[in-house]
Amino acid sequence: MAGVILLGLLGYKLLPISALPTVDFPTIEVTTFYPGASADVMVSSVTTPLERQFGQIAGLASMNSTSSFGVSTITLQFVLDRPIDVAAQDVQAAINVAGGFLPPNLPNPPKYNKVNPADTPILTLSITSDSLPLARVNDFADTLLAQKLSEAQASAWSRFREIKSRPCVCK
Repeated sequence: MAGVILLGLLGYKLLPISALPTVDFPTIEVTTFYPGASADVMVSSVTTPLERQFGQIAGLASMNSTSSFGVSTITLQFVLDRPIDVAAQDVQAAINVAGGFLPPNLPNPPKYNKVNPADTPILTLSITSDSLPLARVNDFADTLLAQKLSEAQASAWSRFREIKSRPCVCK
């Protein structure tokens, strides 16, 4: 009897302990760029039509959206037993259907990425130049910097967002 208790205590001490279990939530992020559009225009003409279509996808657990100047980001999280690849096909189909309700002068269709909500960004860069035009700075960031960052061994992915105009600095 004492031996069983001793082995039980020893086995209990050797159990691995994790504060949070490793769970891969099937999550997809849909991003749409509409340069020059205000946040209100993004909500009414881009985010809302996409959300209506995404809301009809089976197995959708939650949907969060953020609309700002020229950018709409919608995060879709699916139930745990939903395969991410099947969910991605449904998201692409919903984007195709919503295309008829999106602005006709949208430069590019919405893009989606499979994401891991536990992978938070560890580095955010902002590049400016007092001597180079904005187009050259954007070109540098896109062709050289973003590619080099995505080649880093520990990099899961990198995202580059082009800025069309300089921000207003008020004093």
